[in-house]
Amino acid sequence: MIQERYRSYSSYLKEKYGEKVYKLPVNLPGTCPNRRVEGGCTFCAEKGTGFEAMEAKIPIKEQLEKTKEYIRKRYHANKYIAYFQNYTNTYFPLDVFRKYIEEAAGVKDIVEISISTRPDCIDSRYLAFLHEVMERTGVEITIELGLQTANYHTLLKINRGHTLAEYIDAVLQIQKYPFEICTHVILNLPWDTDEDAVETAKILSALHCDIVKIHSLYIAKGTKMADQFARGEFSICSCEEYIDRLIRFLRYLSPDIVVERLFSRIPEEDALFSNWNTSWWKLKDMVMKKMEENDVRQGDRFHYLNGSALKTLE
Repeated sequence: MIQERYRSYSSYLKEKYGEKVYKLPVNLPGTCPNRRVEGGCTFCAEKGTGFEAMEAKIPIKEQLEKTKEYIRKRYHANKYIAYFQNYTNTYFPLDVFRKYIEEAAGVKDIVEISISTRPDCIDSRYLAFLHEVMERTGVEITIELGLQTANYHTLLKINRGHTLAEYIDAVLQIQKYPFEICTHVILNLPWDTDEDAVETAKILSALHCDIVKIHSLYIAKGTKMADQFARGEFSICSCEEYIDRLIRFLRYLSPDIVVERLFSRIPEEDALFSNWNTSWWKLKDMVMKKMEENDVRQGDRFHYLNGSALKTLE
């Protein structure tokens, strides 16, 4: 059996809750301010990322109960995370946001609520409300921030609508509360290099991010990026190059940071390109095999904070 070479999310949840915990996706009838003002990120499809969830018109409690029952029967699970997955959930008016969170927190066996949002949509009023819910119900709170890359030039190219500064500010705001922070990154954006991946790992580590969710770029049909791809305006790195970059990212990442995933997923019929036509679990096996063969692991190059750069000159 291949030894685990990074701090996996599943192992972390077992440590935290004493047993296997499953995420239940929740789809809400929301949107993203960047889509309304600037047309959205060039990679963002009309469905957003909610393809695994039920329709947004279905009440939250019903979504959670139905998905929970399916997972419970299949995996004999007892504890769950309500995952507010799609678009920018803190963009809802506060009174609407309150209703959604309270409803999810009241569902039996929900031990955590994970809220996906943007760095430029973090508001102290929402954070204070979430803290009150956490204190009153005992339900843990995780805020998921879409950074994608530390390269602000690339952020501009993909029409992200924020820069690195907004991400740093959001992390500092959230860290005033006892929430966990999960950061989403895409490691093979066409305009990024291996050095950008390393710098992203360093920034997440320096800011003491708790969890990172790594995505491999896919090209969804109907997006601006799909049009660019069809016109040949950029190319995507090879599978081997991605794996090498991913491993390098992990080696510079603090060993304390939990890694939730290594590759993205999208229905085959919705994509022009996805994961080099290879299943995510085969790709993961390739990563683990290469890390094993080279005897490398997450954080083995984590030696750049606390004055380490200066010490190398002495």
